Amino acid sequence: MRVSLDETPSRSGIPTVAQRRTRGALTRPRMAQPDAIDIGLVNNMPDAALEQTERQFIGLLKAAAGERRVRVKLFYVPEIARAGAARERVELQYAPIDELWESRLDGLIVTGNEPRTPDLRAEPYWRTLARIADWADTNTRSTIWSCLAAHAAVLHMDGIARHALAEKSFGVFTSTVTADHPLMRGLPARVEIPHSRWNELREQELRAAGYTILTRSDAAGVDMFARQSNSLFVFFHGHPEYEARTLMSEYRRDVRRFLRGERETYPAMPHDYFDEGTARRLADFRVRALTDRREALIEAFPHCAEETMHARWRPAAERLMANWLGQLFVRTSSPVLAAAK
Repeated sequence: MRVSLDETPSRSGIPTVAQRRTRGALTRPRMAQPDAIDIGLVNNMPDAALEQTERQFIGLLKAAAGERRVRVKLFYVPEIARAGAARERVELQYAPIDELWESRLDGLIVTGNEPRTPDLRAEPYWRTLARIADWADTNTRSTIWSCLAAHAAVLHMDGIARHALAEKSFGVFTSTVTADHPLMRGLPARVEIPHSRWNELREQELRAAGYTILTRSDAAGVDMFARQSNSLFVFFHGHPEYEARTLMSEYRRDVRRFLRGERETYPAMPHDYFDEGTARRLADFRVRALTDRREALIEAFPHCAEETMHARWRPAAERLMANWLGQLFVRTSSPVLAAAK
């Protein structure tokens, strides 16, 4: 577990291109530190999930890193407004996206945000996400695109639009490994991954555009897929980074939105997630909420004991991330690739 977080962006341990040029680093192969991997995390999640998402991805990297040295730098997109504690966190620990354009990274992780418009191209951050995709293709060895960021990337690169679902894809779904790919090495034939989305990308449209489907589910559709260009782009339709209680927190949030009148229908429970006892108590609460709809009722929302919450997808998620880091490490350790980069 050798993952370090750069928490002082203005004094970054990951030098920019200008800094490398000043030190003569651009004329030397990156074999100088063959065991170090530099990864950027562009965290676009809403304020309430900002720190949690940061913790989840860094925690997954730590679990998967082994003896590899991984350095993580956080970036923010200015078009995503921040307030309160989230704004303070971004100002203290995140670097502006302009620093990304001048950076040299081995890998990048880009997260999504809650969409405000039906067309992602109308989102205020659209141009920045499109620029990140173009930059990542020529300046990283591999990039992970998570959920909405995956939708934005394929729309920008290949014009593949997402499709609205009649109901939210929400819960833990079993997917089948469908490709013999280095990222799938050591994974079982069937893996469980959490999903939480209102839109989907269709398998036939992705395959027609040359994407490799890595895992798919009969119930949830495409799970993970990839595209090899200058950089290996890996797309997470689900959320392997989620912790055990994340889906529970999202479900409670959606129930509260119903009680507030912010949504018309009562949310469905996450698929294949709760034990029988918890599901029964939550079903009873739903009956009560439908007849006594008021925000204060959320205080009576059933408690879930820690022992009933299990991130059973975690071993597969850690294996997947270890494979991704392994690809970055192998390429970083190659003097030919390092010099060409």
